[in-house]
Amino acid sequence: MPLPQLNIYRHDRRQRSLITLAGEIDLETVPQVREALEQCLRDGIRTIDVDLTPLTFCDVSGLNAFLWAARRTASLGGCLLLHYPPPTLAWMARVTSTEFLFLEGTFGQQSPPPGDGPLTATPVSPPTACRGALRRLASSGPAVTGGGM
Repeated sequence: MPLPQLNIYRHDRRQRSLITLAGEIDLETVPQVREALEQCLRDGIRTIDVDLTPLTFCDVSGLNAFLWAARRTASLGGCLLLHYPPPTLAWMARVTSTEFLFLEGTFGQQSPPPGDGPLTATPVSPPTACRGALRRLASSGPAVTGGGM
């Protein structure tokens, strides 16, 4: 049986990055996701947009990785937002009350990816959507279990 494949693409503009994830996120590929997001933080990126449009599958280990990355990014004064989740990830987020990870206005939609649009601004403080997400993240409980982190 072939191993699940995940391709990760990164496009930076100043202190903002667009990460596009294509393929599947599960226990086998989640370390790649965590490493890519952590590398952004090590490189000084503080606003991370994650385009999930080409993602075909994401299990709870992926959601857990996104929660971990959102907390880590927030602890450094930044913001991580997910765009255009696949239906299973959107469902898991609703069930676990973690919809705040998704950019307002894109939750549950299957529209084209954000492209370069989000990367043109250089915010001095976190964007409006991030401020609300940061407040909800600060008040949320521990990350979802079962992620193999």
